[in-house]
Amino acid sequence: MHPRRPDGFDGLGYRGGARDEQGFSGAFPARSFSSGSDLSHWVTTPPDIPGSRNLHWGEKSPPYGAPAPSTPLEGPAEEPFPGGSSSGGGGVQGQSSEQLNRFAGFGIGLASLFTENVLAHPCIVLRRQCQVNYHARHYHLTPFTVINIMYSFNKTQGPRALWKGMGSTFIVQGVTLGAEGIISEFTPLPREISHKWNPKQIGEHLLLKSLTYMVAMPFYSASLIETVQSEIIRDNTGILECVKEGIGRVMGLGVPHSKRLLPLLSLIFPTVLHGVLHYIISSAIQKFVLLILKRKTYSSHLAESTSPVQSMLDAYFPELIANFAASLCSDVILYPLETVLHRLHIQGTRTIIDNTDLGYEVLPINTQYEGMRDCINTIKQEEGMLGFYKGFGAVIIQYTLHAAVLQITKIIYSTLLQNSV
Repeated sequence: MHPRRPDGFDGLGYRGGARDEQGFSGAFPARSFSSGSDLSHWVTTPPDIPGSRNLHWGEKSPPYGAPAPSTPLEGPAEEPFPGGSSSGGGGVQGQSSEQLNRFAGFGIGLASLFTENVLAHPCIVLRRQCQVNYHARHYHLTPFTVINIMYSFNKTQGPRALWKGMGSTFIVQGVTLGAEGIISEFTPLPREISHKWNPKQIGEHLLLKSLTYMVAMPFYSASLIETVQSEIIRDNTGILECVKEGIGRVMGLGVPHSKRLLPLLSLIFPTVLHGVLHYIISSAIQKFVLLILKRKTYSSHLAESTSPVQSMLDAYFPELIANFAASLCSDVILYPLETVLHRLHIQGTRTIIDNTDLGYEVLPINTQYEGMRDCINTIKQEEGMLGFYKGFGAVIIQYTLHAAVLQITKIIYSTLLQNSV
């Protein structure tokens, strides 16, 4: 009595209904096969499992790279790669091109994030130091003076002077994302706005953003102190010092502060105002630029046939360009408000910054602003309107570097795609 096997079993030359063929019950050499007696049929693919590899019931998977049989046993012959050529070469090339496309897209996004958060950090450090330095006579409105002062800091204090506080910026971003997710889970406030939006939904979404900025505000203050504190008198702090200082700021513990320290309640309005305005401006500009780029791409596709390389580039770069334009415009428009916000956060924290006029020595921060309005009036009277734009040359360097990285990444991506097509 022979063991019962399923009809779809392909091992060792068995086929459905082959048990009833003549010669099966005889000796081993008398066994017949549906095709030639070459040795390749003795090693076949494992039995097909219904539902695997998107197969239908009763279909067989031919061996990899082998041609389809001329006389199929069940149903029509199946191509090794759906949508490709029968030989399988086009399918392999399509899969390799798709893998390269995904890898390149991931690399483009990673390069953009690396530029925004790592390569641009020295510009952020110097920009914030210039904003809070009310003693400064040189405003560093152009990138040429900014490069000169960066070189002086690096020469006198080492590279750490330009990369300080980078870990705390990532912590602030993590706290912001985590707070937004938790608040949206336990409240009906929407985290995203649907296409069929209404004023109520937008108001609830902006309320979620406001609550998020309020939760992250003490950690933002601690991160600001780490980025502007001079490396000359700075202690070796751990990566979680930002969290410790933020919690201590809320509970009134930790490092003692002066009496000029503004309470967190008085910092809520300027912090939330800056955060919400930055979000609104960046979102609006991003949507606008993305809409223009998509219309331009669609018109070019209708006018003439587009190469596969250009089609793949159009799948990734419009969104990156839109994000770049949104961040640039929002930072430029809100730069005066950011200057006021940083001065309010740093007041009373006994922070000592570098002298941005000389490139060496240190200066204490001894401002006495009573609030946001008093800070605006004082800067306007004592430093002039350009006092709100101190360190603006660092913004020019930051986004010039970002644009250069995007362009270099695009060239590399185009070269890889052209070689793969």
